[in-house]
Amino acid sequence: MTPVRYRRVLLKISGEMLAGDQGYGIAPKVLATLADEIREVVDMSIEIALVIGGGNICRGVTASGAGMERASADYMGMLATLLNALALQNALEKTGVVTRVLSAIEMRQLAEGYIRRRAIRHLEKKRVVIFAAGTGNPYFTTDTAAALRAMEIQADVIMKGTKVNGIYDSDPVSNPAATMFDTLSFLAVINKSLKVMDATAITLCMDNHLPLIVFNITEPGNLKRVVMGEKIGTFVTQDATPTSPRLSTDV
Repeated sequence: MTPVRYRRVLLKISGEMLAGDQGYGIAPKVLATLADEIREVVDMSIEIALVIGGGNICRGVTASGAGMERASADYMGMLATLLNALALQNALEKTGVVTRVLSAIEMRQLAEGYIRRRAIRHLEKKRVVIFAAGTGNPYFTTDTAAALRAMEIQADVIMKGTKVNGIYDSDPVSNPAATMFDTLSFLAVINKSLKVMDATAITLCMDNHLPLIVFNITEPGNLKRVVMGEKIGTFVTQDATPTSPRLSTDV
């Protein structure tokens, strides 16, 4: 059997990732590519759970900023995550991967209600589990939901798949001179105000010693490489010392 570093992982993906180049909605090609990447990991007998954002359809914070009441806007965002979860479930099952969607908001006709022991049992049976509807509460992001669910299922690591290679000292899209860190501590992420995940999610990971890897999931094969322990992206842990940043010429 191929040696791997992690046996149970939680993968966090933004909703914007599913939109691809179109900027909104769900791009079927992106779904299919992501499903193939996940299938490769499942074929290695790795247990994988996912949390997907809803920003490609509706972002609660954005809607709130436009004048909508915050709690209502956040609930709309939670429903958007369910749409993404169902779309990814369909794409995964087309590749032969058995998948279950567990929702923090009860919708019996569409998904199973979230129960921690049920989620763990699905993972033990090598089913991919997609957690939808965030935490089920307004004012909490899907980043926080990812940290919470990862701890509940006793994941070895959170892997955040992004469009860039890791965590930078500034936005690599708008600043070509941005530099990337190989390793960081959670405290450094907070002190430097690095926008990789919200402060609540980072604090949860820090307090519970749950490592975080931020990597470019759009690069074919990267998900498998990260699971196998290759040094890809930025590794965030409790006590890591920030390494000398690398130039972002490969973004």
